[in-house]
Amino acid sequence: MSKKRPGGESLPSSPSTAANDRSPGHEAPAAPPVPPPAPAPDPKRWWALAVIALAQLMVILDGTIVNIALPSAQRSLGMSDADRQWVITAYTLAFGGLLLLGGRIADLAGRKRTFVIGLAGFAAASALGGAAAGPGMLFTARALQGAFAAVLAPSALSLLTTTFTDPKERARAFGVYGALAGGGSAVGLIVGGLLTEYLNWRWSLYVNVPIALAALLGAPAFLRDRSGRRGGRLDVPGALLGCGGLVALVYGFGEAEPRGWSSPSVLTLLAAGVILLAAFVWWQSRAASPLLPLRIVKDRVRAGSLATMGLATIGMFGVFLFLTYYLQVVLGYPPVRTGLAFVPISAGIVIGATQIAARLLPRTSPRTLMSSGMVLAATGMVLLSGLTVHAQYVPHVLPALLLLGLGMGLTFMPVYATATAGVPAQDAGVASAVLNTVQQMGASLGTVLLNTIATGATNRYVHSHLPDPAHGRATLDEGMVHGFSVAYWCSAGVLLLAALVAGLTVRHKTPKHAGTDAPA
Repeated sequence: MSKKRPGGESLPSSPSTAANDRSPGHEAPAAPPVPPPAPAPDPKRWWALAVIALAQLMVILDGTIVNIALPSAQRSLGMSDADRQWVITAYTLAFGGLLLLGGRIADLAGRKRTFVIGLAGFAAASALGGAAAGPGMLFTARALQGAFAAVLAPSALSLLTTTFTDPKERARAFGVYGALAGGGSAVGLIVGGLLTEYLNWRWSLYVNVPIALAALLGAPAFLRDRSGRRGGRLDVPGALLGCGGLVALVYGFGEAEPRGWSSPSVLTLLAAGVILLAAFVWWQSRAASPLLPLRIVKDRVRAGSLATMGLATIGMFGVFLFLTYYLQVVLGYPPVRTGLAFVPISAGIVIGATQIAARLLPRTSPRTLMSSGMVLAATGMVLLSGLTVHAQYVPHVLPALLLLGLGMGLTFMPVYATATAGVPAQDAGVASAVLNTVQQMGASLGTVLLNTIATGATNRYVHSHLPDPAHGRATLDEGMVHGFSVAYWCSAGVLLLAALVAGLTVRHKTPKHAGTDAPA
């Protein structure tokens, strides 16, 4: 259509005029919106990974580093046999009970800020514990370590999630993180043995100070905190209900072994924990600013990954306790040799996480890796169930440790990547805290349950096989190995259940980006 000049010449219509002259039924389709460009990757992201890895290693180390040093600490400080468990329980109680609160604080206050505060506090608490003059001071320091770890751990994982957005790079980064998460416990036993034998037990705590200082020096330069939620409010009722429930459960499970499962105090604690956690879930569905948005755990894939992690740690964590006693008490290994005996499991975790799972995850189903890893770990547990008082390390223990390490590496790396994929940036901290909470609670529950099973089986064996006092020592060793064997069979069953859960709940598709603002 054109317009006429006074002399009759035609002028082409302008685009706006032509558009106005079109009838409503002949409108041109609107141009599709141009998607915003993807943010450029952080040029310092690999240095940031090194800082985050240092912090994660320190937190994981402290779960086991004092195990081998505990007998020396008990003698030095005059601890009773009934009280010595608090060196371990005080840490796990504070860590597991406060993780959800720490994750939400990281989202509200800023992950980089809480990361630095957690590092500094953890180092100070470690120095306090190393200088402990009595049991009470050591118990307090261990509880403070757990509290600051509850702030540090979710901050570290959420920073990792928001720093690496490319799928291939994220796979490599989570491979490193998964190797540290799975192998740090074994490394803690090695370091604890070396420090205890060649220095003293206090250095099992002092060693955290230089690690934390190195991470603190790198944090301001290399960490970048992407936008999260600012100006929100902390869910105080949710914090009290959730943390109170977890603390009651952990404390109840910790008291079950010395007091007995039928003890009124234990039953009261466990019932209180269940009631408080049920009230916590009810409140989270109604709170305006919930501590744990239920949408995070309602996703089937994420819930399946969390369940797999919980079952894996329940089944796996007892192996460190039982093998430590087996190597030292039955086979007579010194602390350093005991620690070094765990090197193959650490090597297997590193290889499984960084060399196998990290390479396969971008083009392989996460559930395939998780299920395969749990089957391998269960096979290793079955091999350990065949140990005797006359077993040798290389032909009998080593193959089992390698299978356990590979299985853990294949499982933990895709669990970390899948459980945090697709979480909104403002919820990255609390999602990381949920994953760490599941891992910590699984470790605590697994240690207590498996130790109770092993102790009961040992007592029954000794009572039925001790007719001659002259063979008492040999029978006690045989009873201990029998108890461990029963516990290993139970662990194998739990790991196979984890493989089944992963296979049924985790989707076949490889996870995409995580840490973005896309809805879960």
